[in-house]
Amino acid sequence: MKKIIRTATVSISLDVLLKGQLTFLKEYYEVVAVSGQDAHLDNVASREGVRTIPLSIQRQISPFKDFISLLKLYKVLRKEKPLIVHSITPKAGLLTMIAGFFAGVPIRIHTFTGLVFPYKNGFLHHLLLFLDKVLCRFATHIIPEGEGVKKDLLAFKVTKKPLKVIANGNVNGIDIDFFNPNEVSLVEQENLKQQLHISSTDFVFVFVGRLVSDKGINELVTAFTNLSKHNSNCKLLLVGPFESELDPLNRETLDLISSNKSIISIGFQDDVRTYLALSNVFVFPSHREGFPNVVLQAGAMNLPCIVTDICGSNEIIIPNETGIIIPVKNEIAIFEAMQLLFHDKDLFQKLQSKSRFNIVSRFQQELVWNTLLQEYKRLENNV
Repeated sequence: MKKIIRTATVSISLDVLLKGQLTFLKEYYEVVAVSGQDAHLDNVASREGVRTIPLSIQRQISPFKDFISLLKLYKVLRKEKPLIVHSITPKAGLLTMIAGFFAGVPIRIHTFTGLVFPYKNGFLHHLLLFLDKVLCRFATHIIPEGEGVKKDLLAFKVTKKPLKVIANGNVNGIDIDFFNPNEVSLVEQENLKQQLHISSTDFVFVFVGRLVSDKGINELVTAFTNLSKHNSNCKLLLVGPFESELDPLNRETLDLISSNKSIISIGFQDDVRTYLALSNVFVFPSHREGFPNVVLQAGAMNLPCIVTDICGSNEIIIPNETGIIIPVKNEIAIFEAMQLLFHDKDLFQKLQSKSRFNIVSRFQQELVWNTLLQEYKRLENNV
């Protein structure tokens, strides 16, 4: 059986982003997963039923350690002799494509799940752009996660190679059986509402993700605070961890979260389905993304979405059919969109009626997996 090696800088990417995909692929190929050794890599081995090879890769730029990782990757690829090597994160992509080239791997694929350099300045911008160009030079094929990422790759002239989005975007699609509102009982929802002090008449907005400035939390909290001043029966659920060291929120925002009783911050949750199920509208005012899974999950749970006009989000949401698309970093636009869906019940019901169907018809996992498999077979036939 022909062999595929999938690589990622940190194993949580293989564990979370590719959940189920490796199990699917092993019906057609021998699949090997390569990343740093930890509980996530163990989970990949046990859940996906594939062989794993532990290999440490630094996320930060570290010339000496990166060179050591490059040599180790080269040795692994020379020994394993895969037909295809496919990476999904930046550092692993750079090292895997270079190692794969020198190891003679025929098909070397990298998926860009988003670009970092457009949001950096000065030397770091130019360095990261250069490294992405090097990555593409050593790859045989480049897959942008979505049309927005593809547009950026073309705009910055990162590569002249053909760029092909798999299916309608996203690296793994959405498990529509798991993210299904019917899988969360009314009893579970009512119990959680009681714990969170949410009444049956409350209209609930929800955000899922890291509570950082880059996700638009400063604008969201300000917009919701203005909304809640005049509407006591609305709530905002913030589901996710604070990251005070990497991208802290404004002090004013933190004060509003702690003082506004209508804002409920509950921290990181392993399973967000019940929080989505008891909510009315998903709000995701992020400043930048590749192709956000949380928007797929919210849509699959039948929630209308308010999202910013960024890569991924604007490819998932159909304006005025499944949600509302607003400008980035605009708290007035967030306020107006939230106010509109809070008051306009006809519009809310229209968006809600189409939300799940949009995700099921365009982004379910089987569609993404089968399209990726077809691409592998096509490339294999051309070797």
